[in-house]
Amino acid sequence: MLQGKKIVLGITGSIAAYKACILARLLIKAGAEVQIVITPAGKEFITPITLSALTSRPVVSEFFSGRDGTWNSHVDLGQWADAMLIAPATAASIAKMAHGVADNMLITTYLSMKAPVIIAPAMDLDMYAHPSTQENLDTLRRYGNIIIEPASGELASHLVGKGRMEEPENIVRELENFFRSQENGMPHAATAKKEDLKGRRILITAGPTHEKIDPVRFIGNHSSGKMGLALAEECARRGASVELICGPIAGKTQHPSIHRTDVVSAAEMHAAATALFPKCDAGILCAAVADFTVAECADEKIKRGKDGMTLTLVPTKDIAAALGSTKQAHQRLVGFALETTNEAANARRKLESKRLDFIVLNSLRDEGAGFCHDTNKISIITADDCTDYPLKPKCEVAADIIDRLCAIFG
Repeated sequence: MLQGKKIVLGITGSIAAYKACILARLLIKAGAEVQIVITPAGKEFITPITLSALTSRPVVSEFFSGRDGTWNSHVDLGQWADAMLIAPATAASIAKMAHGVADNMLITTYLSMKAPVIIAPAMDLDMYAHPSTQENLDTLRRYGNIIIEPASGELASHLVGKGRMEEPENIVRELENFFRSQENGMPHAATAKKEDLKGRRILITAGPTHEKIDPVRFIGNHSSGKMGLALAEECARRGASVELICGPIAGKTQHPSIHRTDVVSAAEMHAAATALFPKCDAGILCAAVADFTVAECADEKIKRGKDGMTLTLVPTKDIAAALGSTKQAHQRLVGFALETTNEAANARRKLESKRLDFIVLNSLRDEGAGFCHDTNKISIITADDCTDYPLKPKCEVAADIIDRLCAIFG
């Protein structure tokens, strides 16, 4: 797919610059012609002579060649390339690209580029998560650039691992997918779903609930909230304003368009969800809400005794049923089901009884899926069909779910 393609590979001043050697080698192995443009800071991490040996081309860094003083034309590079790939891209370079600060050869080449530009960010998490960096990335997306974000890593806050540059093999795969989509006359996924939720307000529930037995004990479950956080970040990335209701979880949200409400019990989550849903365009009920709560919570810590203890449990309020009963014609409602037996049949009953538009089925039978994992394997069930998906990182699963939500908005 890359045979004969002309690629400008931009390298900025990140410690991940060493991966550019692997990236250049993979591109050349796939049949591409590679011209490297490196920033002055990038040369602090990797030498042009190493890169030149890989590509058999002089590395471009300055406006004038250091060997003979000839002019390096950024305009010519912009017309020569079939694509420009900037990997690694630091926060500083991303900011310069977003605001047109043409103070080095790489940025002027970017501003002159006639071909599509693909960007792989590389920085620490705090810099990546900072609102200014996220705003700059959103600006670059609006300009039509493709941002390759890491699709793996510890997802306790969904973005842990993000900021780290994606692996070279995956970057090359994305580049191949881009050219394949071009040949098929289809928009690339990264640009096709740029802001397809802009102007929408989405309610998402995430995590477990804790039902108190006494001041120090509770009934709960193993939900980490990772799937709900991934959905919130995906919706916000696509332009939505997100109302996220979180049970007790360790993970944090990053995108500035996410408004988070923290709750503990099923009753608190029910109250927050029913209050917020009338103002939203859709609800995604991802939380693992307790089905039962303790009838009477003890005021003091219950002491161990010689005899056993009996707890009286009563049903909690059903959030999905409550929102389904009040759902308006313009609203969409998505549920989740985690089943251990008769999975599809039980999920379909929930879909119908609670007036859901579709339901996402998880199964504990699949290794690497369900609670606490960074990956998930789902089926999306509607009134008419069932679509099964392979095991994927939860951020990719979130994208699949939001793709389906966008499709039913019409």
